[in-house]
Amino acid sequence: MTMLSVHEADLYYETRGTGPYLLISQSGEGDAGRSVDLVDHLADAYTVITYDRRGLSRSSTSTGTAASAREHADDLPASIQQHADDVHRLLAHLTDRPVIMLGLSLGASIGLHLAMRHPEQLSLLIAHEPVSPWLLPPAERERHRAELAELRDLYLRAGLPAAIKEVARVLGITGGTAQGGTGADPEPGLTPHPMTPRRQANFDYFIRHDFRAVIEDDLDLTGCRTRILPAAGLTTPPAVFDRRCADELAALLRTEVAMLPGGHNGNLTHPRAYAARLRDLLPELLPVP
Repeated sequence: MTMLSVHEADLYYETRGTGPYLLISQSGEGDAGRSVDLVDHLADAYTVITYDRRGLSRSSTSTGTAASAREHADDLPASIQQHADDVHRLLAHLTDRPVIMLGLSLGASIGLHLAMRHPEQLSLLIAHEPVSPWLLPPAERERHRAELAELRDLYLRAGLPAAIKEVARVLGITGGTAQGGTGADPEPGLTPHPMTPRRQANFDYFIRHDFRAVIEDDLDLTGCRTRILPAAGLTTPPAVFDRRCADELAALLRTEVAMLPGGHNGNLTHPRAYAARLRDLLPELLPVP
């Protein structure tokens, strides 16, 4: 396994393909293998980096293995900034040149911190539906923070089957993507994502630990020098939490939201079309070398 020691953790990471570096920071409980179908359609043009966030799958924390970390999740500090520091160290290990980052959901929230603190590492951040309540107006922000706290409490009280339905509702996910399916009307020939014991364990860490990180997250993007493209799925309902965050990010940056195929998990449900849209966007957004 390819591992990197970071602050109080060891990160598992993968690189595939040739060309400029493109880092994919996954959503939710997703690990390095979550976007495998998307990577298949990008690896001919980009060197794609994926990784397991600390506490997921093959990565470890200061408590030991990922499994041990999950057992002690309530004792660990919850910080999106820590996740961003992990990405900073991973990129510094791999290259001294700026990379493209595709941040998906929680990965987009991580990307916003990296963009603010280490702009020299990113040529572009595509922030697909960040789960960042701090982007929202005060009343809406607190309502969604309370909603996430209630969802976490539901999981601790009633378990994953009950909580997963609410995760899908809050994020506007349809067609079973959160439960291991690939969404409504997915592209044919996709790699299945069944609810394996590893995914169940990753969901446990994500909801116990990273939900707290999202609730407590705060950031001021004033003076950010990184080029950021807010993005959203074509089928994500406009009023749900994650789409609202994308819209508010666009308003803050005085730009438009780029629409990509599928919904919140379009990278999973429509990887071929999603990759094609990325290929169209990137030449327009990046300076000619």
